[in-house]
Amino acid sequence: MTAHPVTAGTLDVPGARLYYELRGEGPLVALVGSPMDAGPFAPLADLLAADHTVLTTDPRGVGRSPVEDPGRDSTPELRADDLSRLLTEVDAGPAAVLGSSGGAVTALALVQAHPGQAHTVVAHEPPLYEVLEDREKLIARSEEMIATYVGGDTTGAWRAFMEIAGIAMPEEVFQEMFANRGEKEAEEDRRFYLHTMRPTVRWRPDPDALRAGGTRLVIGIGEQSSGQLCDRTSRALAASLGLDPVIFPGDHAGFMGDPAGFADRLRAVLADR
Repeated sequence: MTAHPVTAGTLDVPGARLYYELRGEGPLVALVGSPMDAGPFAPLADLLAADHTVLTTDPRGVGRSPVEDPGRDSTPELRADDLSRLLTEVDAGPAAVLGSSGGAVTALALVQAHPGQAHTVVAHEPPLYEVLEDREKLIARSEEMIATYVGGDTTGAWRAFMEIAGIAMPEEVFQEMFANRGEKEAEEDRRFYLHTMRPTVRWRPDPDALRAGGTRLVIGIGEQSSGQLCDRTSRALAASLGLDPVIFPGDHAGFMGDPAGFADRLRAVLADR
C-alpha cells in the first residue's frame, strides 16, 4: 500500500476547533467515526486516495479537536453540523460519506439536517437503540454501565459495554485494550461515557426525512457481525427504510481489520449509483 501525502488543517466551528486531514484527488469521500478519531481510518483512506479525495477528521472533543466546554454533550445533530461545515470548507462535493458506528449516526443526522450535501451515505453499523423492540432493556443496561464507570470501575464499564454490544473478545485482548488506560484514554473515556454515548444510541432516526433528503442511503453490516447489537440495529433500520443491508468484509471494525477488502467493497457500492 502506498501512503499518500496528507494535508492537515483545522476549522473553527461554534464551540470547537476541528482537526481534519485530506488525501488524494478525485471525487470526495468522507470517513467519519465517533468516538473514534481519524487515526484508525488511515489505512482505508490511503487506499481510497488512489482515486478519491478523502476527508478524515477527529470529532469534536476527541484527539486533536478541542472543545470550549468539555461538559457539553456531543449529539449527532451537533456532529452533523460539524461535518456539514467541513464538507463546505473542503468545497469538493457533493460527497460520499462513510460513517462507522457512532459516525454512522452522525452521517444519518447529516442527511436529515443538511440534505443535498452528500449524494451517498453508507451508514456502517449504527448503534441505534430506538429502532429495536427491546430498547428499554438496552437503555437500562447502558445506564448501569455508565453508573459503573462513574463509580470508578472503568474496566468493568468496558466489559459491560462489550457484553451489551455482543462482541466476544479474548481476555488477553480485552486487557490490552481496556486495562491500564493512560491519561489521554482516560479523558476520552470520560467524554464517551458522560457526553457521547447517551445522545448517540438514543438518537431516533426519522425514516421519512431520511428518504426525502435526496441522498442515496446504504446500510452496511460486517459479514462477521451476525447476532451482535449493531447487526440487529442495522437490519432494523434498513427494514424501516425499505432497504436491503449491504454486507462488508469483517466485523464492526472491518475497515481496520481488512482495509483492502473494505475499500474494494466501498468502491463497488459507490460505483453502483
